[in-house]
Order: sequence, then C-alpha cells, then structure tokens
Amino acid sequence: MIKPRYYFEDFTSGRSLPLAVRTVGAEEIVAFASEFDPQPMHLSEEAGKASILGGLSASGWHTASLFMRMMFDGWLSETASEGSPGIEFMEWKKPVLAGDTLSGTSTVSESRLLRSRPGIGLVKFLHEVRNQNGVAVMRGENPIMIRLRTPQEAQA
Repeated sequence: MIKPRYYFEDFTSGRSLPLAVRTVGAEEIVAFASEFDPQPMHLSEEAGKASILGGLSASGWHTASLFMRMMFDGWLSETASEGSPGIEFMEWKKPVLAGDTLSGTSTVSESRLLRSRPGIGLVKFLHEVRNQNGVAVMRGENPIMIRLRTPQEAQA
C-alpha cells in the first residue's frame, strides 16, 4: 500500500488542486453512449450536428465519469480518502464535443472534523472542468471524507 501524500490537514479553504488533462475521442463518446445513454446526439456526428449541441457530444454522465477519472489522476489517488457521502450539485454547462481537451480544478470551499468518525474530516470541494478554450463544461460540488494525518489530535 502506498502512503498517501495528502491528508485532511492539507486541505485548507481556498486551496486549488489541478485535475488531470484528458482529450475526449469520438470512439469513447459513442461507446459510453451505446451502453449508458443512447440518445442520437451521443451516437453520431450527423445527429449531433442536427441537435442544439452542434456535434457529436458526450453524455453529461460521460462527462461526470471523465471528471471522476481526471480528479483521481490529478490528486485523489494521493489522498487518504475514505470516499464521499454524495454530490451536492452537478451542472453540465456546455457540451463536451469529440476532440475536446478537458482540464480543470478542485477547490476547497470548507472543511470540518467529523464528530461521528474520529480521525476523519469532511472536505467540501467545488470542481470546474473546462475545455481547451477555457470554457466551463461542468461544475460540481461534493464533500469527501479524508483521514487525518495525526488522528490523535481529533481526540483532543
């Protein structure tokens, strides 16, 4: 097991962490949509161009899945994470089109110790995913439970 780099104590309000960069291919958009969201604009370039989205576009759920991987590869894999109790909100702001390159940030909005779980804190993040033009394509907010580096301090 790899020792985590980031613990609860490292997530101070305002801290921003980069998401990994990801280019979205047409094949993966169609593959995801074929299994999980087979609407026409997610299955063919022609149908996408005929829609309000302007081209072959990723499902919002695909965008959310890409974001999760970008977060994991960007910083979560190095964190003493214990998972998340849910998502407070998620907005799909603009379509993610085939060929888009996504990047973004996760910013700490608040954190607190959990009384019900000594040694664990709850860190709330505001996430933003942007395309290669700097346009926000997704925003979301959720808390993540993260172990303390020194859990004995939580007992004090």
